[in-house]
Amino acid sequence: MRAVVLVGGFGTRLRPLTWSTPKPMLPVGHVPIIERLVTNLGRSGITEVTLALGFQPEPFIAAFPDNQCAGVSLRYAVEPEPLDTAGAIRFAAEAAGIDDTFVVVNGDILTDLDVSQLVAFHRDHGAEATIHLIGVPDPSAFGVVAVDEDGRVERFVEKPAPGTAPSNLINAGTYVLEPSVLQRIPLGCKVSIERATFPMIAEAKGLFAMATDDYWVDTGRPELYLQANLDVLSGARRHDRCEGVHEAASVDAGATIRHSIIGAGATVGAATVTRSVLLPGAVVESGAVVADSVVMGRVGAGAAVHNSVLGADGVVAPGEQVSDERRPDPNAGPSST
Repeated sequence: MRAVVLVGGFGTRLRPLTWSTPKPMLPVGHVPIIERLVTNLGRSGITEVTLALGFQPEPFIAAFPDNQCAGVSLRYAVEPEPLDTAGAIRFAAEAAGIDDTFVVVNGDILTDLDVSQLVAFHRDHGAEATIHLIGVPDPSAFGVVAVDEDGRVERFVEKPAPGTAPSNLINAGTYVLEPSVLQRIPLGCKVSIERATFPMIAEAKGLFAMATDDYWVDTGRPELYLQANLDVLSGARRHDRCEGVHEAASVDAGATIRHSIIGAGATVGAATVTRSVLLPGAVVESGAVVADSVVMGRVGAGAAVHNSVLGADGVVAPGEQVSDERRPDPNAGPSST
C-alpha cells in the first residue's frame, strides 16, 4: 500500500527552529520526525511514501539520496505553489500515479497507530474516506468530530466552547482515502481537506472515523516538540527508544544532565541541563542552567534559560537570565547571514 505524507508547511509555530530546518527534519530522539513517521508506516505495511513537498524540499532530498527511508521507497512531489492540504494530496497522489486505496498522514504527527487497522476499518465499512481520531482531555482547542454508533461522521465542530463538545475526539491527522476523493478536489487549487473535502464526503454519508488510544502527539508547537523528544527518552513510545546523550556530543565530566536529549555535535560545559533538548550544534557553556527548553544556538557561561526556544542564531549572553522567550524573534524573519 502507498501513502502521501504532507510535509510542505512553513513550520510557523516552531519558529525560530524552522528558520534553519524544515519541521519534519527536526530530530526527535536523534532521528528526524519524518524518519520516525515513515518507520511507523513501514511497520503497518506501507511500501511506498510520496512526500508532498513545497517549502524547502532540498533537505528532504539530501537526507534520503537513495530514495529509501526505513526500508520504505520514497517519491517526491514538489508543489509549484502552496495548495493547502487537499490540493497537496491531489497533486502528490497524481504525481505518484496512485489509483487505489491509499493513506495520508500529516508530517508533524507522531503516533504508535497501526495504520493497517485503520485500513481494515475503512474497508469493512465501505468508506470513501476514514479519519483516525484520538481523545483529548480538553477538546475546546481543536476541531471535534461527532460520529454515530457505526463510526460514520455526522459533523465537525470547530473549537467548541468548554462543556459543549459532542465528544472529546479530534482529527488525529491520519486518513485512508479512495481515489474518488481526488476527484472531489479542484485541480491546482488551494483547498483544505479538513474544512472543505471531508464535510462534502460526510454530507454524502461516505466519511467514517476510527478512534484509538494509541500514543499520539502533534509536534508542531515547541512544548509538544519538547515532549515528543522526552517521550522517546522515557520509553513512552511502543517501539521507539533513545539514549539521552548522543555519542557524537561533547559533554564535560562536570555537567549535570537530567532527563534531557543532547544531540550530535552539541557541546556542554560544566553546566546543568534539565528536561531540555539541545539540538545538533548547540553550545551550553560552563555554569549555565538550561531547563524546559529547546536550544539550537548558544547559551553563555553562567546564564540561565527556562522554558525558552533558541534557534540556530539564538544567543544568550554570559550571566543573562532568560525565561519564556524565543530567540531570534520568530516574527522577525531568518538571519541573512
